[in-house]
Amino acid sequence: MSSNPVIVADNASKLFLDGAVVAFRQLSFAINRNEIMCIVGPSGCGKTTFLRCIAGLTDISTGQLLVDGKPVSGPPDGVAMVFQHFGLLPWKTVYENAAFGLAMANTPADKIKERVNHYLELVGLSGFEKHYPYQLSGGMQQRVGLVRALAMNPSVLLMDEPFAALDEQTRMLLGEKLLEICQTLSQTALLITHNLSEAITLSDRVLLMSFRPGRIKRIVEIDLPRPRSSEIIASSEFGRYVGLLWQDLREEASRGMAETERTSA
Repeated sequence: MSSNPVIVADNASKLFLDGAVVAFRQLSFAINRNEIMCIVGPSGCGKTTFLRCIAGLTDISTGQLLVDGKPVSGPPDGVAMVFQHFGLLPWKTVYENAAFGLAMANTPADKIKERVNHYLELVGLSGFEKHYPYQLSGGMQQRVGLVRALAMNPSVLLMDEPFAALDEQTRMLLGEKLLEICQTLSQTALLITHNLSEAITLSDRVLLMSFRPGRIKRIVEIDLPRPRSSEIIASSEFGRYVGLLWQDLREEASRGMAETERTSA
């Protein structure tokens, strides 16, 4: 780890209903500047809640959470989040949704146009600027949400299953584009995914969380060269990482299924 990580969690926990529900408990780890980390874990282990805490959208209950060395007490400067459910405004066009953050920051119109059009073209949405969200597929709406975040040129990018609504081919191509963007802009990225191959392809390290209450079960460093070509993805070493993560994830997901069956019986 570097001596100056950009995100630090120190025994961070989040409780709801006066402690009756624990989303995650005692998370302690750090994310290096310019690192890409993926979080995987069974449904309900607190992944999204943790991302929202980093984004300053909800407070942790105990412990400490730092971004650039400062305790998170609201949305930190330089942090942007791509939401799982798009978060688009239905009465605004694609262009207006993508430009929303920049407009709220009083960015000059020419700068907004330059950035928004650049990223719309990058994700394949040029020509859809005047469309409304209801006229787009789920995958296209997700890409608008990604453009809205990228247009802010954040130093930290938080993504909650950003490619979940996309077909496999588009998912892989956008993942490659995301890596290029993060490297070009020297961004730190933390993303949630349920796709183990995606996690291994994109990340420097993968953090695997246990079933609720979410704890860190394992952090795996992905020691594979970049760019991760089709040859690397098809390699036995890549498959070894998939097997290692699936063994732990299967165990935690099985615990979750057993708990669901027990409580619903």
